[in-house]
Order: sequence, then structure tokens, then C-alpha cells
Amino acid sequence: MNPTQQYKRADGTQSAVIAASGLGLTFQTNDGPVQALSNVDLTIGKGEFVSFIGPSGCGKTTFLRAIADLEKPTAGTLTVNGMTPEQAREARAYGYVFQAAALLPWRTIERNVGLPLEIMGNTKADQQARIKRTLDMVNLTGFEKKYPWQLSGGMQQRASIARALAFDADLLLMDEPFGALDEIVRDHLNEQLLELWARTNKTICFVTHSIPEAVYLSTRIVVMSPRPGRVTDVIESTLPRERPLDIRETPEFLSIAARVRDGLRAGHSYDD
Repeated sequence: MNPTQQYKRADGTQSAVIAASGLGLTFQTNDGPVQALSNVDLTIGKGEFVSFIGPSGCGKTTFLRAIADLEKPTAGTLTVNGMTPEQAREARAYGYVFQAAALLPWRTIERNVGLPLEIMGNTKADQQARIKRTLDMVNLTGFEKKYPWQLSGGMQQRASIARALAFDADLLLMDEPFGALDEIVRDHLNEQLLELWARTNKTICFVTHSIPEAVYLSTRIVVMSPRPGRVTDVIESTLPRERPLDIRETPEFLSIAARVRDGLRAGHSYDD
């Protein structure tokens, strides 16, 4: 698919959650300007699971942060649910999961999950109901009174996901949340994330360096070039929505992974 092609639902109507056109972002540094993103054209539809993959420094996280209004584009346009990123942030239109769980060690798991709800001024009853629901979603019921340091790394990341889900935004931004975990834990959380996506039908934007993870999780995989980051390929997944781990050994999975790998090689200069 051409990256500039507008996303359309099965009924032919457009349902863009994220729309970038000619998007560029240049940082001003003491050593001069650094172009992180260049001419990014991409549309993401409601309910998609889109992974971003590319070499380190290619702008994957920068693009995610621009969606979240944590960075300001310097060229082109970017909308989130038809709003500017700033308006979407003020409307609490997304949840954000960082690379590290970033839980406050002096707060229990339930109080960490409830922190954005406290900030938003939700009633105590509503906070408790949302905390209970989201902890159940990530299979952490029973760990409400534990502190982060009492949980494994994988459980801490699940708590971080619960916190992002607590205010029930339809869009979930995930910046390589499982990158620091061992392979067995990562596989388990990949399975849980797919189950969560199937239950909630949220739109998920997911940054990863792992080709198998990107192919296993996604409805589409966005391949990005080295800096300045550009979209060099958008790969549609033909895998079924229900994906056991052993699907990674099938010819169809390996074929998609090979295309991602070829796209990364084609966009990467090894002479730099």
C-alpha cells in the first residue's frame, strides 16, 4: 500500500484516527538543526494495530511523541481524531505507555494506575471502578496493594498499560514497552496485548525494533528509514486476527517478516 493512501473501512467510508501529511520535524541543537522526520504521509484507521519499525534514531519515537503533543512538528499537518495533537491531549484522547514502566515506587499499584484519574478529578467511586476494571484487563487483580518493586518487570509493564487504559481512551500509544524484557516474558505479553486489543478494539500505535514482534502483533507494519525518518513501506498483514504464537513458524508469517527485513535493508545505508 502506498503510505499516502487514505485509510478506508470495509464500507468504503474514511475513519482516520491519525492523519499525517508532509509531516516534518527538525530539532534545533547547539550543533545546528537535526531533521528527525521528513515528509511523512500516513493515515491510521480506527481499530488498527500499527507497528513502527526501523533503525535506531529513525524517528519512530519522535512520530509517536508528535501524536501525543510531546514534540511539535515543524512542517506538514498532523491530526488525531480530526483534532490537533494539542487538542487531542487536552481531550485525553490517548493513553501512552513508555519504554520503562515509570511507576512511582512510593505508590501502590492501584494508586499508580489511578494517578491520571486523580489528576483528572474523577470521583473516588469512579476511580476505584476503573482501577478494578483495568487491572483485571491486564491480569493483575490481587496485586492492587503491592508496590512496583515487589513485582517483576513484566508485571510492572502490565501495570503501566493499565494506567494508560484507566481513562478509557480509544487510542493507545506504545513506545517499545517490552524491549527490556526477556523473550519468554515478551512472548507472553505479546499474547496478552493481542487479547486486550481484541476485547477493546482500541487503535494501537506500537514502536518496536523486533521484526517478529511487529509481524505477530500488527494489522499493518510501517517501515521507516534512517534519519531523517521517512515511511519507506507500509505492509498489510494477511494473518488472521487470532494468532497463536506458533503462527510465527508458518510460511505466511515468514513471508511478511522477509518483506519487513528487505524493507529495512533497502532503506539503510551501511556506508554511513
